[in-house]
Amino acid sequence: MSARTTRNRMLAAAAITFATVTLAACNDGGGVREEGASKVTASTQSPSTSATPSSPSDKTNEGTSTGAGQAANDTTGTTGSKDSTGSTGSTGSTGSTGSDDSAATSTRCSSTTTRTTATEVSRPLNHVLLTVTNTGAGNCNLIGYPAVRFGEAQSVPPAIEDSKPQAVVTLAPGESGYASVLLSAADGSGSNGYTAKSLEVLLNNSTGDAAHPSLPAKGVYVDDSISVSYWQSTMADALTW
Repeated sequence: MSARTTRNRMLAAAAITFATVTLAACNDGGGVREEGASKVTASTQSPSTSATPSSPSDKTNEGTSTGAGQAANDTTGTTGSKDSTGSTGSTGSTGSTGSDDSAATSTRCSSTTTRTTATEVSRPLNHVLLTVTNTGAGNCNLIGYPAVRFGEAQSVPPAIEDSKPQAVVTLAPGESGYASVLLSAADGSGSNGYTAKSLEVLLNNSTGDAAHPSLPAKGVYVDDSISVSYWQSTMADALTW
């Protein structure tokens, strides 16, 4: 082999080696450039990502907080209005009309401003009708029922509860109130009977001064069946009992 041929082969091998190195270098550089590009892209994107919290979702949260505050203020205002409205409850003071009721209540009838009579009646049997007439200048009330004592009786008879009226009997001047007294059992079933010739009447449930109406001269027969009605505004109501 000639020296020229050997030299040409050596040059060819050197050229191939150089091309291989150059190609490798280019490939490495391209890889570095690609990695560099991805890093730059990541760093470029991160600022926009960090700015994301100021997105519309935050504004929505802010709006919600503001709305809650306004709702709280509205609630407070509503409570205040209720409190002020509640003050109108003071109109309950109209209950003072109770004083008007007291003022409208007349005084109790007494023997000094009334006239009391006791009349023996034929119907119903064994009854006496008590009549109280207001002789005073103002109204008076007959309270409850009369407490009566015939002769030397030690106690007063019970009232007939079913005869209790719906309201107190009020007598204007000149008006009369009535009560009946059952003296004895109509069938003779009563016991401890006696004849009484005097009568004492306490007008208002055993209170106040007593009236002493006259009885028939022969007296009236009384036994332990005796009872009285409540005061009534009419004679008919009194004689019902």
